[in-house]
Parts: sequence; C-alpha cells; structure tokens
Amino acid sequence: MSSSPPGVTNPMLYDAIPEGSGRTTKRNQFIAALGICMAAVSGGTALAWTSPVLPQLTPANESDTSAFEGERFLLTSDEGTWVGSFLAVGAFFGALPAGFLAEKIGRKYTTMSLALPYLISWALIVFASNAGMLYAGRLIIGIATGGSCVVAPMFISEIAETSIRGALGAFFQLHLTVGILFIYAVGSYTHWVTLSTLCAIFPVLLIVAMFIVPESPVYLVKTGRRIDAGVALKWFWGRDADTQSALQTIQSDLDAASGNAKLSDLFTNPTNRAALFISLLLMFFQQFSGINAVIFYTAPIFESAGSTMDPAICSIVVGVVQVVMTLASSILIDKAGRRILLLQSSFIMGSCLVVLGIYFKLQNDKVDVSNIGWLPLASVVLFIISFSLGFGPIPWMMMGELCAPDIKGLASALAVMFNWTLVFLVTKSFGIMQELLGSDWTFWFFGAWMAVCTVYVFIKVPETKGKTNAQIQAILSGKK
Repeated sequence: MSSSPPGVTNPMLYDAIPEGSGRTTKRNQFIAALGICMAAVSGGTALAWTSPVLPQLTPANESDTSAFEGERFLLTSDEGTWVGSFLAVGAFFGALPAGFLAEKIGRKYTTMSLALPYLISWALIVFASNAGMLYAGRLIIGIATGGSCVVAPMFISEIAETSIRGALGAFFQLHLTVGILFIYAVGSYTHWVTLSTLCAIFPVLLIVAMFIVPESPVYLVKTGRRIDAGVALKWFWGRDADTQSALQTIQSDLDAASGNAKLSDLFTNPTNRAALFISLLLMFFQQFSGINAVIFYTAPIFESAGSTMDPAICSIVVGVVQVVMTLASSILIDKAGRRILLLQSSFIMGSCLVVLGIYFKLQNDKVDVSNIGWLPLASVVLFIISFSLGFGPIPWMMMGELCAPDIKGLASALAVMFNWTLVFLVTKSFGIMQELLGSDWTFWFFGAWMAVCTVYVFIKVPETKGKTNAQIQAILSGKK
C-alpha cells in the first residue's frame, strides 16, 4: 500500500516533480508534529487524571462516606495508590512492543494504532463499577502512553529538518503539558466520568491526524520504498525541496548503520552504547530532579506563602507555567542549543531544591518563617520554569536525535521503559522518604542528584543542535 500524502494517487507522479531550488517550507512539518502529538496530549491526560479524580473517589476518612453519595463505588487509600501506579506499570510493558511495531509496520500506523488502547481504557474507566475496572483501564492506558513516548519522538525526529528539529522535538513534552493542563482545568470542576469521556476526544483526533500525515521518509527508505519516501518528503518539506539530496543523506545514514539491530548491538557497538547510556542517564536525571516531589508539595507551599488560593487553582497555575515555558523551550532550543538548556535546568533546579530543603528544615525546627513565606513559592515557580525549559522536553527529544536509524526503535523503547520504571519507583518511595528522612532531606536528596547531573551534562552530553545524524554518530564515536 502506498503511503502517499493526500491528493497523490500515483507515487510515480514524484518523478514529474522538479527538484526546484532546494527551498523548503516548514508549515506541514509543524502540522504533522501537531497531529502526531495528539498521542502526547492523550498521554498527558492519562498522567494527570488521578489528580482531580482520586479526591472524588477516595474519602479522607474511610469510615465517613456521607459526602460521596451517588458514586457507583469508592476506593480505599491503598486502592487509590494502585490506580495511580498501574499507569507506570503499563507504560513499562508498552514501550518495547511499540518500538518493535515501529520497525515492522512503520511509525505512522504504529502511532495510529495507539489510539485503540487509549479509547478502550477510557471506555473501561467511564463504565467502571469497581476498582478492578479502573486498574484495567489504567494498565491499558499506560501501555498506550508508553508506546506514545517511544514512537512520537522517533517520528518527529525523522520528519523534521535539522534547522527546526529541536523545536519540533520539544513538541512532545509541550503537548504532554497541554494534556496535563486540560485535566487540571476541566477536572477541577467536572465529575470524573464527564472528564474521562472528554479525554477520549484526543485519541479520536490522533486517528484523524494520522490519516493525513504521510509515513516517515526514513522508514520508507529503510523498507526499499524510495519513491514513496520522495513523495512524503515533498509533503513535509514542500515541492521545492531538494529531496534527492535528502534521500541520499537518509540512505547514507542507513548504509552506515548495521542493518537490523539486535539487542546486543546496543552494548557491543561503542557508538550505540554511548547513545543509549546518554539517553538512559538523561531519563534518570529527569525523574531524579524531584519534579514529582515539587508538584506534590505545590499546594502546601502556596499555603505556607500565605496564599488563600484554592488548591485547584494552584494546580492550574502550575499547569499554565509548564505549558508556557515548554513552549518557550521549543523556541529557544534551536537557538541556544541543548547543552546550555540542560545545564541551566540542572543547576537552577538543584539550587531551588536546596532552598526548599532549608525552608522545611527551619519549619520543622519551629523557626518563624512567616517573613520568608514567599521564598518557597518563588523556588517552586523557578523550579518548574527551569524544568520546562530543559529536563522536561530535552531528554525525549535527544533520545530520537542520538540513536542511529537501525537502533532507534529498540534504544528508544529501552529508554522509555527505564523512565517509567523510575516514575514508578520515585512515586512509590516518595512517601517513605518523607517519613524516614523528612521533607528537608528528601528535597536535599534530589538536589544532590542535580549537582551530579550538572557535572555529567558538562562533561559527557554532546551538543546536537544543527548536526546531522552522521555528524552526531561521529561525535559519539569519539571523532572530532
């Protein structure tokens, strides 16, 4: 089946299209990234869903359910924890199959297929009559979310010109935050069944978008469909694009790779190993930035600053900051570069975590902190801004940039599995850390990891701004 863009019924028409001046247009690349990232919006809604929903289903006092009359069922606090955690479990198991499918049936159809588990999961949740149905829904939506984290960044990195690859690469995290903001804004004022029904809109939009978007040219060249790849490039880059040069670059990158990669190739090949380890460590530092700890403490910190703002409004404010600053990152990333944004992110987040630790230490020691109530609030806002500019979007984007074409699917899947394992561990252990270490040492723990991160990024992480895949592979192999 041809993967020609809409309106191209005969792929051989590509031969009749002149190469033109080589001038490209960016519009369709942004349209395609927007469509693909409906998978990211869907993932964002899944991530944040428990925030407004669990308070509607989990009584603070489990013996007093008078305020919950009319609900089909209620959850115990332990069941609520598992409803939150099952998403990470599903995401872990969804990553590897998505990477495999992306190599077998293509990026386009793998992305489109992710809409099905999203829709199934929302149906299970909407019609849930017990905790078991919620568990199943959250597990399935986790599988779709994990798959989205693999395929969407891969797809975007393969359709984007070098000059805007960073901006489009940041789209994934940007649309995750859009999904999260949607949940905060709508979920705070609607019943959880209504909210879940509305969330099903985004997988439907994903299906519609992927009917319009062509297949990745890299995948088409890899499977011997060079004419289709040329047609796809004309759609993405414009009729005047020099597709012959672009196709030759893709072919050269594929020829330089080792063909169909095996798991062992990720570790025996020094270049592949370097790409994988950098991707894994960026994911590690993303989760050990303490982002979940800071988000968890947002409402109490607003209160300690003397704010009387409703906790729901606090969440919306945080969501808006994340969206706006991730959008700013997509603008800056191809101008400033990846390394400088990662370095500012780790350094500033580490500093904010130290300040938060000191504040909670003083508070625990019964020191009057009323005159510096603004300090933790400023730290949280600065932390979220810094995370959104750096360690929010860039690890996802660089995962797609660093890897050679033959290992991209497998390496991306492993990186995503690793990321979701960390999400599960950090989320489940956060409460234990608070009890054993206290809030102050919990923040200092994450702050110490940000200090390590700053040194690692400075020494080991290469700058990929404006570089082709061949140049990135040369850098990873140790060539100057």
